[in-house]
Amino acid sequence: MKMKRLHFIRLGICLLLLGGSLLVYAGAAMGATCEPLPPANGNIVNVDSVSSLRAAVNNALAGDDILIADGVYNLNGVYLRIDVPNITLRSASGNRNAVILDGNYQTTEIIQIAASNITIADITLREAYYHPIHVMSSDTADTRNTLIYNVRIIDPGEQAIKINPTGAGFYPDEGTIACSHIELTNAGRPHIRNNCYTGGIDAHQAEDWVIRDNRIEGFWCESGLSEHGIHLWRGSRGTLVERNVLNNNARGIGFGLVTSGNARTYPDSPCPAAGGSYVDHYDGIVRNNFVFANEAALFASNDGFDCGICIWQACGAKVLNNTVASTAAPLSSIEWRFDNTSVDIRNNIVSHNLRHRGGSANLENNIEQAPLAMFADGSNGDLHLIPSATIAIDQASVLADVADDIDGELRSAATPPDIGADEHSPFDCSGDSVGISTHTFGTNTKTTCIAQTSITIGPNVTAKTNAEVTLISPLVRFGSQVHIEPGAVLQITQPSSR
Repeated sequence: MKMKRLHFIRLGICLLLLGGSLLVYAGAAMGATCEPLPPANGNIVNVDSVSSLRAAVNNALAGDDILIADGVYNLNGVYLRIDVPNITLRSASGNRNAVILDGNYQTTEIIQIAASNITIADITLREAYYHPIHVMSSDTADTRNTLIYNVRIIDPGEQAIKINPTGAGFYPDEGTIACSHIELTNAGRPHIRNNCYTGGIDAHQAEDWVIRDNRIEGFWCESGLSEHGIHLWRGSRGTLVERNVLNNNARGIGFGLVTSGNARTYPDSPCPAAGGSYVDHYDGIVRNNFVFANEAALFASNDGFDCGICIWQACGAKVLNNTVASTAAPLSSIEWRFDNTSVDIRNNIVSHNLRHRGGSANLENNIEQAPLAMFADGSNGDLHLIPSATIAIDQASVLADVADDIDGELRSAATPPDIGADEHSPFDCSGDSVGISTHTFGTNTKTTCIAQTSITIGPNVTAKTNAEVTLISPLVRFGSQVHIEPGAVLQITQPSSR
């Protein structure tokens, strides 16, 4: 257990004065690990139409920063292939919701990346017939250092982000997908074809990707089993999956899938125990993720909630300090399968079961059959621990691979850390002069802070949905980066000086 620091960017606050109290409401937030990218500093190319956007991409030179004006761009078959290195494609405003590239299920792939050092940021992509983003190697070179950042993807026809090689001996490596929101909605689900051939992120033969701080949700079908929210296989290696929130996907996070086929191999033979036989994923860490399901229609579908974290024919994987919870039973909260699987599974909380389906697992300090009541709002997916969750608080093993938690904050050094993705923190906010910074008021909590002289709130403070926070002091100051989620109330009362 530790004193928690949380970091948020300010997205706007609405203040409403009611009598002697001040009520504060605000929109969504993003963590300190998701700060805005630096301003464009290359050769700036401004575009404001589909034709100018296509021309800017087709004629791009290394170093171009293509900035898209706010608006909805109906592509209707137009696609953007970036095959020149060192290109950035992003919104001019930095507001991903203000720039929408809409494929209308006519554009096959909205953005194709076939060169190194490409950044896609601050935009929304929707309704590609196949993949909104497709990262691929070329016939002559690897594709490295792709950055997909603060991108929203809605209703892909197949996988939202596809990553795979296209040329023999060349691979798509060392990319990052961060701070993005990927979703399949009820409106998009009828457009899924081929026995639910869809998923969030799907990578083949890809090495050293980082997938962090994303929200991925809704990948399931009434009939047919969707691929995972995050999935790497066919000889992928060294993947880091951390601090993601995955809600209502048929399968959450997966390393590996099959036991034979066309997979990448490596000259250093990273899995000697396999003796040269097929391995679908090598090494890699899954840590500090929330995986959750509560949607009745998902549970009622043909395949239901299949698995939260799925390790299949994956050698040397680590599954550390995750929280997997659901309001109905999955097949497996966490499972490992097939002979060449070897995995460390430590410090995880699951609401249901760990399932052995083959291979070997080193199990340590996991909590099975965890009650949803130990979370801030376990029925709706807020899986932060509450103070009474003593079966998890201060009960974890110290792991060199886990320094922080799902909020990006350091694990306790003074006491043993907590089991699961969240490190719980106590909070005291009363005194003479009180400063409240880098703190979260949890869902459905009620907190009163009383100061004799002053309260300063911010920077980096958030109040979760339905939190009630009362600040009582003669003087209340607001700093930056204060975020109040919908339904939360921050009330400020100044005592009478009489």
